[in-house]
Amino acid sequence: MNSVTFGMIKPDAVKKNYTGKIIDLILNNGFKIRAMKLLRLTTSQAEKFYFIHHERPFYRELVEYITSGPVVAMVLEKDNAVQSYRNLLGATDPNEAAEGTIRKLYGESKAINAIHGSDSDENAQIEISFMFNQLEYIDG
Repeated sequence: MNSVTFGMIKPDAVKKNYTGKIIDLILNNGFKIRAMKLLRLTTSQAEKFYFIHHERPFYRELVEYITSGPVVAMVLEKDNAVQSYRNLLGATDPNEAAEGTIRKLYGESKAINAIHGSDSDENAQIEISFMFNQLEYIDG
């Protein structure tokens, strides 16, 4: 049964014009794009989006990075969407990511890794609701 997940092309990949290539990879791996938009997060928005990491040592660096330029937010649909998408992303560290994954192809480092993906169905719904309003994405 199809489900959805949240994906976000990060500022480094947008700046390097990898957006189209990344979207092609996503589509060629059987995902349907249910919603998509280009936006630039404010510091306040980024702090809320990444609040789950607020006690981690990398939190401030993450907020600064994600607000450094535009991002492309997406709602993606596929059977077992969260796990399928995470497989396509590859390991957080591009040096450890499998060949052909988005992070292996377009990531620079563990911190600058081109793309974000939800880590659970629950977090996918939270992240989708954070980034998209009811006019931009309708579930179902």
